[in-house]
Amino acid sequence: MAYRRGPFNLLLLAIIILAITVFFQQWQHPETLRYDEFLKRLEAKQIEQVEIGDTDIRGEFTKAAMEGPDKPAVKTFVVDYNPEFIREQLPKKLEENGVKWSFSKQRIWLQYLFSMLLPLLFVGFLLYLMFARNLRSGAGGMLMSFGRSKHRLHDKERVKITFEDVAGIDEAKEEVAEIIEFLKNPKKFQRLGGRIPRGVLLIGPPGCGKTLLAKAIAGEADVPFFSISGSDFVEMFVGVGASRVRDLFKQAKDNSPCIIFLDEIDAVGRRRSASFAGGGHDEREQTLNAILVEMDGFDTDDQVIVMAATNRSDILDNALTRPGRFDRQVVVPLPDLKGRLEILQVHAKKVKLGPAANLERLARGTPMFSGADLAAIINEAALAATMANKDSVEMADLEEARDKVRWGRAKKSRVIDQMERETTAYHEAGHTLVQSLLKDADPLHKVSIIPRGPMGGATFALPEKDRTMFTKRYCMALLQVCFGGRIAEEMFCDDISSGAQSDIQQSTRIAKQMVLTWGMSDRLGPISYESESAFQDIYFGLPGEKEYSEKTAETIDIEVKRITDEAYHKARELIEANRDRVEEIAKALLKYETLDAEEVKVILSGGTLDKPTVSDLLEQEQAKNKGSAAEKPAKDKQ
Repeated sequence: MAYRRGPFNLLLLAIIILAITVFFQQWQHPETLRYDEFLKRLEAKQIEQVEIGDTDIRGEFTKAAMEGPDKPAVKTFVVDYNPEFIREQLPKKLEENGVKWSFSKQRIWLQYLFSMLLPLLFVGFLLYLMFARNLRSGAGGMLMSFGRSKHRLHDKERVKITFEDVAGIDEAKEEVAEIIEFLKNPKKFQRLGGRIPRGVLLIGPPGCGKTLLAKAIAGEADVPFFSISGSDFVEMFVGVGASRVRDLFKQAKDNSPCIIFLDEIDAVGRRRSASFAGGGHDEREQTLNAILVEMDGFDTDDQVIVMAATNRSDILDNALTRPGRFDRQVVVPLPDLKGRLEILQVHAKKVKLGPAANLERLARGTPMFSGADLAAIINEAALAATMANKDSVEMADLEEARDKVRWGRAKKSRVIDQMERETTAYHEAGHTLVQSLLKDADPLHKVSIIPRGPMGGATFALPEKDRTMFTKRYCMALLQVCFGGRIAEEMFCDDISSGAQSDIQQSTRIAKQMVLTWGMSDRLGPISYESESAFQDIYFGLPGEKEYSEKTAETIDIEVKRITDEAYHKARELIEANRDRVEEIAKALLKYETLDAEEVKVILSGGTLDKPTVSDLLEQEQAKNKGSAAEKPAKDKQ
């Protein structure tokens, strides 16, 4: 760290020099003499000079006295005496013995300073260690730095992200194109009197690229980028958040044209309330008010764009989203099939893919994955291929990474009871059969009884397209697939298990959505019974109040039960008609543990599989290791 001149550093240096001087002056304490001893040495010509004070005599011994047989330990001495009796006689005796003498000046303030110097030096040094960084951060020291903004400034040279690095959100990029044009050429918009939106609110689920899009806008426009999180405004001191808002906007105006990016703005932008729950949020509301005032204070020539990101736009204050503030709302959704493929291609540039790696197939098998999830898949696949000493990332690595990101790591070493293993095999065989035979369900991708995360096994689908809406037939097919596992357990294992817990939860949720929200019940009709009273849920965590009668609630329960029963009976009829196929699939799972869609198709058509089992692969690996171990001694003998 380079030395920086300043008043505090100069004062600290002066104190250190003064302390060193005093230390060396007092390092050798003078020898204390009685007055009679002083007179004897005076008569023996052993004293060179004397300074007479109000209460003592201080002096130095001669060089001869320091070399004599009774030489003193130090060169200086001090004598206590009574000035009323001795002071008038002392000068005469000193002159008679040829000793230089003088009266000392009164130095009470200096003695007081010396006594206080070491404590002051110690305290000052501690203050310097604790607050040096804050003292260098600007005038006013640490206490004043609380009100300074904690933003991170990425200047033009540091913002290297452009729209080429952002994939899967083409509509969002098109919507913010005019923001970039305004930052590059503001006079173009002033010519016709148009006013560019000063506030852009990015809305979307976590991991969809909201922050990346804001950085890309700054990179495309080649302007500074002020980045700060909503939680950075709030401190333990009241008023600090508002002060930081003012400081942030002031610095942004001084560096215009630029972009201010407020990440997770819902931390300070929640809807204000007049209830008693709002009393504990005064600091947050002051911060929100400061943001509202600063955004209203923009002049027409201020080239400052305020961008904010949130995944909870429903709880933002209305004053924050009104025209004139965050009046441009850009939705950054989960990527579709085309978007997922583009995102995978962007991240795949950083790794070495094998010739058989099919990113399009991987994109089809990752519906509802965010951009962050897709980036994690590529990274996990690269790590797995590295650990396996492969030359490139293969398709098997990508599929294993996808399953790991979504459901967790496969527990291949877990010891499973044989009865539990058979139950899991028949459970997954039931899912697999229904998934394969229903034309309204998504195509089967693979099925496995290897434990993964909280699941004992899993059946994976491979959607042919992204679904923006759910038909009633598709929902009923989903329900039948959910119940296929429980039905197979009941029919082939003569018992049921807790393995169908997640299936029951999913089927109940789908059935309730069909009745309450999507109007798919013939008895209730196209009426939404979903509660719109979200205030209690937002502020108190309490369930919303029902907006229908108890009789209607009873009818809803009956309809949910009717839909689930109908799907259950249809799935049971399908499995009973194909008992032998379910049994063949279960046996194949017990033998091979994992089957892909093509292998399941062979089993359903009555064929047999010809591939090594898990035991065969283990035996081959052991034989290979034994062979390499036997070859090594033979080479050593040669």
